[in-house]
Amino acid sequence: MNSGRLQERLFRGGGGTYDDSVPLPQPPPWRRPRLDDEALQQRPYLIGEKQVEVVNAALRLRRPLLVTGDPGTGKSSLAHAVAAELGLGPVLVWPVNTRATLTDALYRYDAIGRLRERQDGTDDIGSFVRLGPLGTALATQHERRPRLLLIDELDKSDLDLPNDLLFVLEEGEFTIPELARLPAEQAEVAVHVQGSQEKVRVRQGTVRCQDFPFVVITSNGEREFPAAFLRRCIRLELPRPGRAQLEGIVRAHFAEDLDQLEAQWARVQDLIQVFADRRNLGGLATDQLLHAVHLLQQGVQPEAEHLREAVLRELRSGGAR
Repeated sequence: MNSGRLQERLFRGGGGTYDDSVPLPQPPPWRRPRLDDEALQQRPYLIGEKQVEVVNAALRLRRPLLVTGDPGTGKSSLAHAVAAELGLGPVLVWPVNTRATLTDALYRYDAIGRLRERQDGTDDIGSFVRLGPLGTALATQHERRPRLLLIDELDKSDLDLPNDLLFVLEEGEFTIPELARLPAEQAEVAVHVQGSQEKVRVRQGTVRCQDFPFVVITSNGEREFPAAFLRRCIRLELPRPGRAQLEGIVRAHFAEDLDQLEAQWARVQDLIQVFADRRNLGGLATDQLLHAVHLLQQGVQPEAEHLREAVLRELRSGGAR
């Protein structure tokens, strides 16, 4: 596609029909459908040597890794990078909000569905129990390796949730009361897990891990956590990437189009400088820079004021405009 064609507007806002001679451009790699394990291994993730050492300490100690830092510094992406590199299987994700409870992360029991089945003359209770992301992380492994659980934005949770997590993360087990109450002849029940058709067998209502999962917990620093919770975690602060690291991140994410990137490198460097200046004033996420570079490669001018305000707008109020 030539540069003139790239600069044509896809949406013109004037009514009429779409000109199908202008193809829709491909989205950037990070906005394409979920990648499989092999593709994830090729996804770039740049991190400093000191941060790598902290991650390895958490892996060796098999303690939860509490990752903090500004939005967009790659806290959640770190979990996916570790799982892909170590072959820990698809990341189990627990996105936390103010309504999140420990029980929801451990399992769900469909009591109404089971009641209907019993009325039909059958009673397979295991079909109505599905382990949540935390329950699945404790109950399953991936090719003889532990699973990786991402507890995303724990600082958004109810005040009691971090303390509620302590026993489960420390002991690696939990009880499903609905199964624990079953008679002796039903001591072992097969239940569903998250993210696959696999079932695991639960004895006497207790899920107990064979190997502690690797847990990555992210926080935007919106509140403090209890001391008892913090001492059970290995803490990692992800710093804002500097100019050199930003350049490396851009090159890594646009590795498929390096020739085009190099041809526009002077403009890309200007974008990086604009990004760094605005980030210092009002906070920006690194993916906003990547968005601006992608638009540049599509023939759009992200330096234009109205687009700069849309794509590189500060995340915190009070930043310069």
